Amino acid sequence: MRSQGNVRFIKVSSRLQKMVAGGVVVALLVWAISMGVMSWLQYRAAADRLSLLEREAQVATAAERVEAYRDDLGSVASDLERRQTFIEDMVDALPSDAKAGETVTDSTSETSKTVDQVSAALPEAKALAELEARQLAFVERLTRYADRRASRAEQAIRKLGLNPAVMLSGADQSAMGGPLERFTQSGEIDPRFERLGLSLARMSALERGLKGIPQVSPANVAAVTSSYGYRRDPFTGAGAMHSGLDFRGPTGTPIYAAAQGTVSFVGYKGGYGKTVEIEHGNGLMTRYAHMSRFNAVVGQRIAAGTTIGAIGSTGRSTGPHLHFEVRINDRAVNPRPFLEAAPDVLKEARRSAGTQARTDG
Repeated sequence: MRSQGNVRFIKVSSRLQKMVAGGVVVALLVWAISMGVMSWLQYRAAADRLSLLEREAQVATAAERVEAYRDDLGSVASDLERRQTFIEDMVDALPSDAKAGETVTDSTSETSKTVDQVSAALPEAKALAELEARQLAFVERLTRYADRRASRAEQAIRKLGLNPAVMLSGADQSAMGGPLERFTQSGEIDPRFERLGLSLARMSALERGLKGIPQVSPANVAAVTSSYGYRRDPFTGAGAMHSGLDFRGPTGTPIYAAAQGTVSFVGYKGGYGKTVEIEHGNGLMTRYAHMSRFNAVVGQRIAAGTTIGAIGSTGRSTGPHLHFEVRINDRAVNPRPFLEAAPDVLKEARRSAGTQARTDG
């Protein structure tokens, strides 16, 4: 190295050179091995997928299945029974008992008679009749499970002062579809299967509605400077309706989604200033106003507690704060009961569900 007319030399010993060269060789060897392992895993994954696709392409056609039934009814029945056992083993937590007040049928006695009569008339079809009986018992157990979960969700919704019937009537079915797949060739369906479908739909709608109820404070601040209801307007001094809660905090304080839902509006909205609106389903919507910035986009699916923006003072505002509204079918309601009661109610509902599952299992 030459510096200000002076020349200096750095000597690297042969031992150090060997150590460095050895380290480079080891690093290259490790890299080569890791690349080889990755390549092998990718090859195996591709090969396994190709093998699965080839097997799926060879699945028996309807005509071949008919021939299989004719050739060996017992073998087909045995296969179906093993498949049914596999399905039942996956859902051991389903309740098997019928309780007072439940509308679910108990077909055990009737299906037992059916098995006896089929066995007497067509001995070779006994296994299939027994399988049908097990399927119906399974359907009824699953219906009980759905009804009990729906009942827990309904009770929780009522505790929060909402009407479950209204939430069910507002369930959106405007974007549904898909190919028609029938259970039977005739198109007729056992009423017990229809009952199951209704119970599952009710359970899904109520639980989805429960998750969409505001349950997280939209701002982590200590002061609520203005409550829901009539108050003196800060600009005019006259009495006016205040349709939400005001959370005072420094500009830039994060604002959180009060419940899971879909962002339906992001932008400037008159006196609200910079605003975000979230649709939670069943006619329920939350509004977050006077924001300083946005952290959400229209169409975004978000979970409860997700940051959607920050406190500001845009629009008709006297200082930095969050104006928070809860609306049901576009009618403002008091947000405070939801924020105060929902966490405990939802926690109890989840605990009850877990206890019921363990009891049923």
